Amino acid sequence: MSISAEFLTSLDQIEAHEWNALAGLDYPFGRHEFLYGLEQTGCACADKGWQACHLVLRDESGILALMPLYLKSHSYGEYVFDWSWADAWERSGLRYYPKLVSAIPFTPATGPRLSIRPDANTGATWEIALRAIRQFAEKQNISSWHLLFPQEDVSSQLLAEGLHRRTATQFHWFNDGYKSFDDFLAGFTSRKRKSLRRERTRVREQGLVLTTLCGSEITRQQWQQFHFFYQTTYAKRSGHAGYLTRAFFTETAPALGERAVMVLAHLEGRAVAGALYFRSSDTLYGRYWGCEREYDCLHFEACYYQGIEYCIANGIKRFDPGAQGEHKIQRGFRPVPTWSNHWIADPRLSDAVGEFTRSEASHSEAYLKGASSLLPFKETGV
Repeated sequence: MSISAEFLTSLDQIEAHEWNALAGLDYPFGRHEFLYGLEQTGCACADKGWQACHLVLRDESGILALMPLYLKSHSYGEYVFDWSWADAWERSGLRYYPKLVSAIPFTPATGPRLSIRPDANTGATWEIALRAIRQFAEKQNISSWHLLFPQEDVSSQLLAEGLHRRTATQFHWFNDGYKSFDDFLAGFTSRKRKSLRRERTRVREQGLVLTTLCGSEITRQQWQQFHFFYQTTYAKRSGHAGYLTRAFFTETAPALGERAVMVLAHLEGRAVAGALYFRSSDTLYGRYWGCEREYDCLHFEACYYQGIEYCIANGIKRFDPGAQGEHKIQRGFRPVPTWSNHWIADPRLSDAVGEFTRSEASHSEAYLKGASSLLPFKETGV
């Protein structure tokens, strides 16, 4: 059986229905609409250091598999930090960039990375994909390939095949069949429960009213308003306007339809802040936040508590509010591992990375265990 590998420099080189037929429509960030939207709206494109080179495998029956893949000239927007590796390369007189990255730009959310036709052998297809990526990297003199936030079984398979693995920690909320927010809080210790309720009360005391909108309920004006909140908050915290353009919020995000969920906070009838989520059938993903000015405890309410209430009301099993944030633990978000896998072309540097990842793994495991001990639940609720 003959299998060919093609590297697409833009998603306009494949029809949306062909891509989505394998990637599916449930995981919002793998959809053609989302990835092509990032490209078209100037967020993830060559000018921003995200040159598309998406992998498509074909056989006699058509498309066998596909993978989001980018040629990166930097490490921004990835959430798996390898700046020290790049520095070591440079000090050794070697070039770290460009590198290949299989990831969803600006989105540290675990999910499928190689979408495979149902009738294909998964293990064999991964081997073919890896071989194609290595050959491409060697031909183009590319230093490395990095797979970010894959599912655990995929990461373990690649580890067994000799790719290095890093483990990190995020904090996710899990729906244990709660009937209401108070039902969720019933599992907290008394002190932690009072603290969380105090935060929610503080939001109401400031006269803030929050509403949740889904898909077509969100108007173009509200998308524009949310971009203003996002841009303003990024500028305050980092001195730049953020990775995402206005067109992303007014064109790409609405194209995901009912997968988009927006929480808006109003004061005296005027929107002053917002949080944006995307959802699959079983997971709510908290992605972006912005406000025109700070309000006490509003970030917790809009980005965490409203998300929890949405999950309970809609029977969603898991809430992934994004990367980092130890403050989530005391609010009932459990520490969970995330993974990345790494292939390094130069054997000397590969050996050094392997030593680093093995040493890092023990620290990551200890951190995960320590973070779990800080959860706010009663003994019987853990």
